[in-house]
Amino acid sequence: MKAMVFAAGEGNRLRPLTLTRPKALVEVGGKPMLARVLENVRAAGIREVVVNVHYLADMIVDFLAENDFGLKISIADERGRLLDTGGGLLAARHLLDGNEPILLHNADICTDLDLSRLAPRGVANLLVGDRQSSRRLIFDADNRLTGWINELTGETRGNAIGERLAFNGIHVVAPEIFPLLEDYSRSIGSDVFSLTPFYVSVASRHAIYGSRLSGYRWHDVGNMQKLEAANADFK
Repeated sequence: MKAMVFAAGEGNRLRPLTLTRPKALVEVGGKPMLARVLENVRAAGIREVVVNVHYLADMIVDFLAENDFGLKISIADERGRLLDTGGGLLAARHLLDGNEPILLHNADICTDLDLSRLAPRGVANLLVGDRQSSRRLIFDADNRLTGWINELTGETRGNAIGERLAFNGIHVVAPEIFPLLEDYSRSIGSDVFSLTPFYVSVASRHAIYGSRLSGYRWHDVGNMQKLEAANADFK
């Protein structure tokens, strides 16, 4: 298995910290979040990783050059334009192509989950949970994705009947995902897109699953309040 870490975000909600450093290098418990992710990826037995960069990209490139994580790390350079998760994955295809599944991990997800527990399944297998979130994915009795809902606005996509769970920012995809991403990019007329609407769009024709796992710590370090909670947990 290979891995891709999405580290290109600007982290506007973590200002003023991110005025001088990329979000991926903000520290949790005295360690940059990117370092935590890479160490956890290596502990799962993965040795080849792609890291995408955009905002303050040189700082991330230098950080990876100066620290040995025991990994072969390639850079997917998005300095010219931020492509979001779906567009970023598609643009990094030449670094990830092959017959192996690919673990995808947001750099601002701080967890001690044993990543090897999230097994390949279907086109994609998403880590999900019943945490507080207004935007939820919907799954049938076989844990297959059927739709999406914004519980604040009532907006739905796909089938709105089933168990509603929040996406936890870690997923495993099959290499067969790339032609589907290309088709989706053409259909929307853009190479900038998120993976979540892509998953919902293809779920009626291709198997997208969700996995609820237990016994791990998890934080989405998206703002200062959440950073404070992660620091308290990982101090």
